[in-house]
Amino acid sequence: MIRPFHLAFPCANLEQTKTFYTEILGCGLGREDSSWVDLDFFGHQVVFHVCGGETLPKYYNPVDAHQVPLPHFGVILKPADFDALAERLRGNVEFVIEPYRRFKGTPGEQDTMFFFDNNGYALEFKAFEDDRFIFEPFESKP
Repeated sequence: MIRPFHLAFPCANLEQTKTFYTEILGCGLGREDSSWVDLDFFGHQVVFHVCGGETLPKYYNPVDAHQVPLPHFGVILKPADFDALAERLRGNVEFVIEPYRRFKGTPGEQDTMFFFDNNGYALEFKAFEDDRFIFEPFESKP
């Protein structure tokens, strides 16, 4: 059993953030106060603190012919859960990178999708057919 991680982020609007994470992503609501909220982010603890709207700067890095937003965070799901989440998100988020399969034919082959939350934080969800390949190295193309 992998131990849950904990991340904390600043946000401008706690109610909008709670709505995005609970109603759109389906996260469970944990403890909360007037200036912060704990969320059950697929078994991990993500906390948002009201801090006036300052967020992290955005960068992009080319990966598999796409511009991947940085920084980003997310969860590696089982393929059926990935498909269900992708369907749930259609019409509720604007994808930066639509759900697709990348690194085809390599040990790193995976389904992935990217989108931004209401605070402008990039999220990536991915799925591998076999979790043994999550950390499997593969040769870069020359």
